Amino acid sequence: MADKAWTIAVLSGKGGTGKTLVSVNLAAAANEAVYLDCDVEEPNGHLFLKPEVSGEETVTVKIPEIDAARCTGCRKCVEFCAFHALAFVGNKPLLFDEVCHSCGGCALLCPANAIRETGKAVGTVSSGISEKVIVYTGRLNIGEASGIPVIKALLQKISNKQDRPVFIDCPPGSSCAVMESIRDADFCILVAEPTVFGAHNLAMVHELVTLFQKPCGAVLNKCLTSENPSEAFCVEHGIPILARISFDPELGALNSEGKIAVRESERFQALFASLLERIGKEARHEAASDSQR
Repeated sequence: MADKAWTIAVLSGKGGTGKTLVSVNLAAAANEAVYLDCDVEEPNGHLFLKPEVSGEETVTVKIPEIDAARCTGCRKCVEFCAFHALAFVGNKPLLFDEVCHSCGGCALLCPANAIRETGKAVGTVSSGISEKVIVYTGRLNIGEASGIPVIKALLQKISNKQDRPVFIDCPPGSSCAVMESIRDADFCILVAEPTVFGAHNLAMVHELVTLFQKPCGAVLNKCLTSENPSEAFCVEHGIPILARISFDPELGALNSEGKIAVRESERFQALFASLLERIGKEARHEAASDSQR
C-alpha cells in the first residue's frame, strides 16, 4: 500500500464481531499508520494500542442561550426549529439542547435579539503514539444524544496525515454516526461472523456502503469448518472476501489480554500483512475502474 495513503473504514453490523481486532492489527501491520477510534460511545482501541497520550481537546457544539428578559414571546424561534429543540412553557422559552442541531437559525431569526449562541462541551479527542502508529480516540460525554460532532473532529485530524494509511474504527451498526465515519473513506472492510445473525448484519452494512458507493470487501472472522452464512452472502452478492480468520484460541487469548496480535506473533503478523496487501490490491483495482468510467 506504499503507492497511496488509503483511508480504510472498518465496519460491522453489531458489536463483538472483531472490528477493533481487525482495525488495530492492520494499523500495527502497516507500521507507520493512523488509527482513528470513531466508536465514540465505547472506544476501546486504546486498550490494545496503549498510546502514549500527548494531548486532549474538548469538542464543543453551538447551542442557543436565551435571554428571558429580552424575549417578547413571539415564538418565531419555535416555529422555525425543525428539530423541536425550542418550546414555550408558562410563556417562558425552553431549550431541549440534546436535540438541537446547532444550525444557528433561531439566533438569526429572533427579532428581539434575545438569542445568542454559546458553546457546549459534548466530548473529547485525545491523541498519542503507539510505536509508529498515530492514535486518535474520540469519547462522547455521557448522556449526549449524538456522537457526530466528535467524529467530525476526529476526521479533521487526518487532513494533514495523508502520507500514511488511515484506519477508521467505525461505530457498530448503520446509524448516522457510521455514515459520517465512512464519508471520506477510500475503501470499506466489512467484518462478519459465520452465523445467520452475522449474515443479517453483514447485509445491513453492505447496503449502507452500497448506498454511499464505497468499494468494499469482507473479512470473515471466527470461521469454523461448518457452513458459513456470511460467506454465502458474499458469494451471492459478489463481495470480495479479503480474509478468513479462523476461530483461534491463541488469537482470542491475545485479544482478551489487550495485546496486538501482530506484535506478539509472526503468524499473525503474516496474516494481517497479507490482508493489508489484499486491501491495497482491491483499492487500486477500484480506483482504476473509477478512472475508466
